[in-house]
Amino acid sequence: FAIAPGTVHAADTGAITVDGTVATRYDAYRLFSATVADDDDAGQKIATDVTWANDTVRQTALSVLHDAGLDSSTSTAQEAAEWMNADGLMTTTLTAKLARAIVKAGAVSVALNAGTTAELPCGYWLIVADDEAISQNEAGTAPIMALVGGAAVTVKPKAATPKVQKHVLEDSTAAWGKAADATVGDDLYWRLSATVPAGLTAYDTYAVQFVDTMSAGLDPSKVAASMRVYVAAGADGGFDAVQAGKDGRAGTEPAKGWTDITAQCATKVAADGTFTVRTGDLIAALGGADAFTAGARVVAVYNAPLGANCNRGATKGNPNEVYLRYPRSPLADQSGDAGFTHTPSDDATAYTWGLSLIKRSSSDDKPLASAKLRIIDDRGRILTTDGSWSTDADAYVITGADGHVELSGVDAGVYTVE
Repeated sequence: FAIAPGTVHAADTGAITVDGTVATRYDAYRLFSATVADDDDAGQKIATDVTWANDTVRQTALSVLHDAGLDSSTSTAQEAAEWMNADGLMTTTLTAKLARAIVKAGAVSVALNAGTTAELPCGYWLIVADDEAISQNEAGTAPIMALVGGAAVTVKPKAATPKVQKHVLEDSTAAWGKAADATVGDDLYWRLSATVPAGLTAYDTYAVQFVDTMSAGLDPSKVAASMRVYVAAGADGGFDAVQAGKDGRAGTEPAKGWTDITAQCATKVAADGTFTVRTGDLIAALGGADAFTAGARVVAVYNAPLGANCNRGATKGNPNEVYLRYPRSPLADQSGDAGFTHTPSDDATAYTWGLSLIKRSSSDDKPLASAKLRIIDDRGRILTTDGSWSTDADAYVITGADGHVELSGVDAGVYTVE
């Protein structure tokens, strides 16, 4: 649009519609009052008689604009509007900074409902999503500048939301998947993966929080000590932040392109096994806003073995579920939980099995009681009489009166019986 010093006669109000599905409500803050008309030949709007909307806006906006390069002697609305209208000056980052300052100063806003046309006094408006109207799997867009007056105006905010996934490490293949088998008590590694979309240029800080709920069959005692968190620039690419071996263990050394940010993260484990992992500022972790603009991937890896009370067999398994909290909008307060919304949940499941052996006589096929058996798993461990697995070569188990030996809570794999 163009800003002219003369007077153009036009209506006192203009129509505006906020379209899209980012949020259901918006707050509109008028920066400048103006007379606005359409210049059909130039295909733009012309604003004249530009004045500050009110003293709060004037003081707040001038403080932000002076810091951004507007001459410190400039104070009129006409001059400020002309500076803001110059090519390349009102970046998304500066617009967001202005919006944060305007909101914090307590400037009066007008509520707009998404998809509903509203009449606003003519002028230059700053439109932000109402954080309380941003629900699960939605995100507030960067603030939008709109010149209202003349022909009706439609703005279409666009926003992308983070995604989260959960996987568990299968020791037999050293691969992360949605399911794995394990022996009770053995190390069992889980991976939480978050993708932050590209193009989030309006944020000055950005943190995410994994919220993990383990089923009762999983042991949370090793979670906090084993937790490692990594970040990589870019929304595209995989989540192989660390190497995994066929010994069922995940490494801790970050792969190329990944940075260990565990020291900047906070892990809190509740008594019921629910825990949270909150990152520090991802923008700072990646080295600045330029890198963060391409998006980010965050990976958290931890150890949560199957416990003695876990489900056996394929009927239920032992699921582990996660969702991701992320900032509602560039204006949201990230100091507590209120400034965050969250993704849908994702899960992975661990299974364990039972094995029943019967020792029989070679002469009459009757079960043999008190027979000594050496049962060896595919890691070379030997089953002991108390049900644990040992590296003691002399370990064995004894069959019961019915010739039975029951193995409970064991990994899928190959077992040798001597």
